[in-house]
Amino acid sequence: MHAVVFDGSSLAPAEVPQPKPGAGEILIEVSACGVCRTDLHIVDGELTEPKLPLVIGHQIVGRVATIGRRAERFGEGDRVGVPWLGWTDGSCRFCRSDRENLCDNARFTGYQRDGGYASLAAADERFCFPIPEGYPDLQAAPLLCAGLIGYRSLRLTGDAERLGLYGFGASAHLVIQVARHQGRRVFAFTRGDDEPTQAFARELGAEWTGDSLGPPPEELDAAIIFAPVGGLVPAALRAVGKGGTVVCAGIHMSDIPSFPYDLLWGERVLRSVANLTRRDGEEFLRLAPEVPVRTEVQTFPLEEANAALDHLRAGGVRGAEVVVI
Repeated sequence: MHAVVFDGSSLAPAEVPQPKPGAGEILIEVSACGVCRTDLHIVDGELTEPKLPLVIGHQIVGRVATIGRRAERFGEGDRVGVPWLGWTDGSCRFCRSDRENLCDNARFTGYQRDGGYASLAAADERFCFPIPEGYPDLQAAPLLCAGLIGYRSLRLTGDAERLGLYGFGASAHLVIQVARHQGRRVFAFTRGDDEPTQAFARELGAEWTGDSLGPPPEELDAAIIFAPVGGLVPAALRAVGKGGTVVCAGIHMSDIPSFPYDLLWGERVLRSVANLTRRDGEEFLRLAPEVPVRTEVQTFPLEEANAALDHLRAGGVRGAEVVVI
C-alpha cells in the first residue's frame, strides 16, 4: 500500500505491506488524516520513542474495510475515526480508576502504532469512534485530536467565565466554539501583532485579541496554553486572577522559565493535559453537532505531507490542516 513513512531522520512516500487486523482490530480504508503539532514533535525528534519505521498521523477518518476476529463493534463500510490514544492495558491502576489517558503501557496512534498517513490503517476497535453525521471526512478529521484535546482542556478550566486561549491554531479554533456555546467570554492571545489570526479569532467569537506576552484588558478566570512555548506559562499566570487555572494542553512544551512564587500564590492552579480518554471522545463527538462545531481546513495530498508539516511549523495556519488520501 502507499504511505508516507518516517525512518527516524526523514519522512518520505513509500510502498509498504498492507496491515492485517489482529484480534479485536479493524482495517480502515483511510480517506483523510488531520495534521497535528504532535506529528511535528515526532518528526523533529522532540518525542523520542517512536516505533521505526513509522506511519505517522492520528486523526484518521475512513471506512471499515475488514474486520479482525473477535471484533464486533463495527461493520464493513461503517465510517469511523481513530484518535491519538490507540491502546491501553485496561488493568493498571490508572485504567481501573477511569484515568486510561495515564496508562503506563498505553500505545499511541502514529507513534507506537502505525497511523493514518497511508491508504490503510489497522486500529483497535475499542479506541475508534463512529463519526457524527453532518461532518464530511475532511471536516471530521480535526475533531479527533484538536477537538478532543481542546475539549478535555476546557473541561479542566471548570466553570471559568473569562477564558484566555494562548495560541490560536487547530484546537483553539474548535474549542472557542464550544466555549461560546457555553456562554463563556473568550480572550485570544497570538504571537505579536498577528492580525490575520486575531481577525479569525474575532470571527469565531473572541471579544478581545492581543499579544501573548501582554496583559488582557481584565483578569481571567482560566487560560489554556495551546502553543508549545514554556515562556507563556508565567504570562498566563499573570493574566489569571486568584483561584484561576492555567492548563497546558500540549504533549510537548519548551522549558518553563523560573518565575516568582507570587504568580502562583493565591491558590492559582497550573496543570497539564495528558492525552485523552474514550469518555472525552464520546462526549465531545455528541456535543459537536449540537453546538455545532465547524472546522476550517486546509488540505494537502498525501504525497505533500512534508509540505503540510513545513506549513504548520512556519505558523499562520487558519484552522486545521488535513492530509487527503
